[in-house]
Amino acid sequence: MRMRARASMLFDTLRPAAVLLGVALAPGCGYHVAGRGDRIPPDVKTIAVPAFVNHTHQYQLEHRLAAALTREFIERTRFRVTANPAEADAVLKGTVEDVRSGVVAFDLTTGRATTLQIQVTTAVELVDLHSQKAIFANPSYIFREEYQVSPNTSALFAEDQPALDRLARDLARTLVTAILENF
Repeated sequence: MRMRARASMLFDTLRPAAVLLGVALAPGCGYHVAGRGDRIPPDVKTIAVPAFVNHTHQYQLEHRLAAALTREFIERTRFRVTANPAEADAVLKGTVEDVRSGVVAFDLTTGRATTLQIQVTTAVELVDLHSQKAIFANPSYIFREEYQVSPNTSALFAEDQPALDRLARDLARTLVTAILENF
């Protein structure tokens, strides 16, 4: 019984040391906080996010995407963000390739569309301006957003523009995560 008490006391004494050792060794095992931008070269301090090139007829979509991406980089990263590539270490280039919309759901009694979906296809590339190499690239980045259509034509409200705003925010959030984690 006495030997068991000594072992228990020794275990209780060594437990805090074992926990501290585990915490100290964890960073060396590859564990880190997500979203720090470790995949981006250390000499990149400023990222330029100019307006995307827009190959579609969707008015001002390129500016919505650039604004949402700028906001997301500012809120989630340590990088300084500018619109001017001449003031940056890296530039996020983008092209809006396609915008499509289609019916997702119908009202069975009237046959009218009740839910529509808008899809935006972009090509994006984050280029290190020091080495002229791509840090991240996706030539076919696709995002979708659904929105409801009012059944009352007298109270018709164009919901496609707020849907594009939501799409731009979601695209920015996902794209910044993909860049930081290099997916």
